[in-house]
Amino acid sequence: MFNGLRVLLVEDEALLILLMEEWLEDLDCEVVATASRLDDAILKARNVAVDVAVLDVNLAGQLSYPVAEILLERHIPFVFATGYGKAGLSGSLQHAPVLSKPYQQEHLADALREAIA
Repeated sequence: MFNGLRVLLVEDEALLILLMEEWLEDLDCEVVATASRLDDAILKARNVAVDVAVLDVNLAGQLSYPVAEILLERHIPFVFATGYGKAGLSGSLQHAPVLSKPYQQEHLADALREAIA
């Protein structure tokens, strides 16, 4: 469906990472990097060649906003995954597509389509 779209996946729950990787592969995406901690996510956002990212907003109590800002600077679209919806996002980042938890594979596909449109 997404023809090898290269994805950075930032999520702090190991089981959710495995599930998301499977869903993304089913959607014909390639997960090129994952990160579960903010410092690792920042490093990968700066250095890994990706087409899009899926960012959990809350990484073990730290917000992933610095990762989103780096992606914006690099002109890389992203999706926020959160249980708080758009209302929980920082004002400058409220334009980003939101994948509301809990979600299903179809919701992920919809959010990716919105991000790369």
